[in-house]
Amino acid sequence: MPETGPLAATHLPKGVRSRMIDTPAPLRMHLLEAGDPGRPCLLLLHGFPELAYSWRRIMPALAAAGFHVIAPDQRGYGRTTGWDGRFAADLAPWRMLNLVRDALALLVALGRSRVAAVVGHDFGAPVAGWCALARPDIFPAVAMMSAPFAGPPSWQSAPAPDPVHADLAALPRPRKHYQWYYSTAAAEADMLACPQGLHAFLRAYYHMKSADWMKGGDWVKGGDWAASTPAPLAGWTAAELARMPEYYIMDQASGMAATVAPHMPSPAQIAGCAWLPDAELAVYSTEFARTGLQGGLNWYRCNTNGDNAGELRLFAGRRIDVPALFIAGRQDWGAQQVPGSLERMRHIACADMRGCHFVDGAGHWVQQEQPAATAALLLDFLRGLAA
Repeated sequence: MPETGPLAATHLPKGVRSRMIDTPAPLRMHLLEAGDPGRPCLLLLHGFPELAYSWRRIMPALAAAGFHVIAPDQRGYGRTTGWDGRFAADLAPWRMLNLVRDALALLVALGRSRVAAVVGHDFGAPVAGWCALARPDIFPAVAMMSAPFAGPPSWQSAPAPDPVHADLAALPRPRKHYQWYYSTAAAEADMLACPQGLHAFLRAYYHMKSADWMKGGDWVKGGDWAASTPAPLAGWTAAELARMPEYYIMDQASGMAATVAPHMPSPAQIAGCAWLPDAELAVYSTEFARTGLQGGLNWYRCNTNGDNAGELRLFAGRRIDVPALFIAGRQDWGAQQVPGSLERMRHIACADMRGCHFVDGAGHWVQQEQPAATAALLLDFLRGLAA
């Protein structure tokens, strides 16, 4: 990737600053930060298709509470450089344990020996979980958002092809799983070069996974799944998975751009979207137009091809022993998309689960849609650690 500089201050809330730092990963990382560098550190890890910018709405509140808050563009994203984002690239740097090493390398570059807590959202949530499981001395507390941490894969988990994909394709309305679609060579171009344009694609994608889509009744348009609100799935079967919205279980013949296009919000809805005004969405669309999406998509490929599971079985039987917190939007299917993972996180994978909270009025983008409520839950958790 070509060299880049910090994000312009005009894009950032008061008190949030942008800078570049060389790390031993080796990556030249872009990070946003807020608060006094002499204070205890909070490390915030974003998901897909997001950036460090995703944390902008809660960083000032966390800093005001006495923390030095840092949020990097992770490997494959934004202004961070030093990664190979081709589909043909070696996938080893994109494996989960290397993403943990990236987080450690950033702390080394900052002169930090540990953090107060690591916080992750979406795909950043398992990275945060693995930080806490692998190096509890450096990450003594963890908060995960939207994606439950079910623990390490067992040695008994079968590496054979999963029959659910053939079963999805054989449904009366043939379907496919979004993570396996993200793992195809065609996925990046489908989204980057879609007919509606990248900015409009991202607008529809963010909208469809938000509480705005659910509470507006938009979920019924073209859908054949029964429930209007997220609910546990009975099992990892085609019939159960097909209960989820189309952005998780897609029509077999459609790409993601075509999947979300019918759910594009109206001009009035866009103008009224306080949590993601068009100027803020433009930060995402501008960055992804420059970097592409393949870097982030390579994370998914390491999940679907078994690379992550092969390495992570080293930790089979271990759990997160440090205090843990989970936060999700009440209108988000993300917490339910892997049947049983939420309960496994609460009762098995985390030895010291301090809370599992669902924020009303939030879909998948909980820290953007409901920043005050999300920050309050994080700060309650952190105060409990201090007490």
